Amino acid sequence: MTRALDRVLGARLPAPPEQLRRGPFRPGAFPSPLHSERRAARTGAFLGLAFTVCFLTGLLSHWVQQPPGWFSWPASPSWLYRVSQGTHVATGLASIPLLLVKLWTVYPKLFEWPPAGSPARAVSRLAVLVLVGASVMQLLTGLINIAEWYPFGFFFTTTHYWTGWIAIGAVLVHVGAKAPEIRRGLARRGSPGATAGLDDATAAELTAVDTEAEVSGVPRRAFVLAAGLTVGAVTLTTVGQSVTPLARVSVLGPRIAGVGPQGLPVRQTAERAGTTDVGADYRLVVDGPDRLELSLADLQAFPQHTERLPISCVEGWSANATWTGVRLADLLEAAGLPRDTEVTVESLQTGGLYRVSTVSPPHARSPRTLLALRLNGEELAPDHGYPVRLIAPNRPGVMQTKWVTRVTPGAGGIGG
Repeated sequence: MTRALDRVLGARLPAPPEQLRRGPFRPGAFPSPLHSERRAARTGAFLGLAFTVCFLTGLLSHWVQQPPGWFSWPASPSWLYRVSQGTHVATGLASIPLLLVKLWTVYPKLFEWPPAGSPARAVSRLAVLVLVGASVMQLLTGLINIAEWYPFGFFFTTTHYWTGWIAIGAVLVHVGAKAPEIRRGLARRGSPGATAGLDDATAAELTAVDTEAEVSGVPRRAFVLAAGLTVGAVTLTTVGQSVTPLARVSVLGPRIAGVGPQGLPVRQTAERAGTTDVGADYRLVVDGPDRLELSLADLQAFPQHTERLPISCVEGWSANATWTGVRLADLLEAAGLPRDTEVTVESLQTGGLYRVSTVSPPHARSPRTLLALRLNGEELAPDHGYPVRLIAPNRPGVMQTKWVTRVTPGAGGIGG
């Protein structure tokens, strides 16, 4: 394929005399056998797997929050989004050391001379530039988002979504362009596939490199062990924000279960939302044929139900809690609406993208979907949505609207 493209775009450029090449451009400047086709292919396989899982779970999260017309997200099992988004963040974090290892194995290629020996080679290197740039951008902004630090002027969610498509597209192009090298790198040593498509001299050179790597077993094994331990350490010290039993060892997790008011982490506080002055005049309006305007005492007079449900944040952390309140379906029925009516839930919060959310029919009719008044046996703390918050199974935390003031039939918010 490369030779055909060369014929279309032009002949290969002549290489300069070797005696004129200095520093990292000289022959043999990178003697380590770890900078090999085999190491690059095998590291790339793990990185590609992590990228694929991260992309698919991220795409799922996007659809849950902004569903296309054909997509429907169920209300059960209640832990599904917790697992999906936890996997998304865990694989994204694991991809950071994997990407660094991959770049280390191939960085000598940056100093190949001439930089583009042919037009086809120039196109290939530009494609790699897109791949590396998109990958670094995706992982770096994801890490910054987890830390809730936004030094950039663009909206993270939109940028992260579209950069994800660019990155995964660049991965597919790269895999297609490098398929012969990848096949050789992944083939068992000594098999016909390990030298397939190579001339005798190149095959002999590749075999010599592999033999040198095998002989110098300590560096090779140390390299593999160090890479594996680094990925494992990053995962172990962060995954506890999703996997509660590992919370004590996840010292780098930004949100850990048990930390926060009423034993539950908080992202958006009442002070930042401007909802600290809710008084006795609070009313919850449920629009419908039999419009309801309910005080807190009115809500407390409804049958109360208790559910054990997780809060699962898009940033990867999640925590279980016990919620008590009124079933949303009961309020819809009292307002003269079908129990599975799609509704928009609005917050007292005066601004922000997530002040409203749409509750789809599967969640509206679920007996586990509550307008909660109590958390872990106590009245809701202001930071957890006092006096009333939405809690529904299998939904992102940003869609579990706090400080609820109005429920209206029809879609119009996040998730609608």
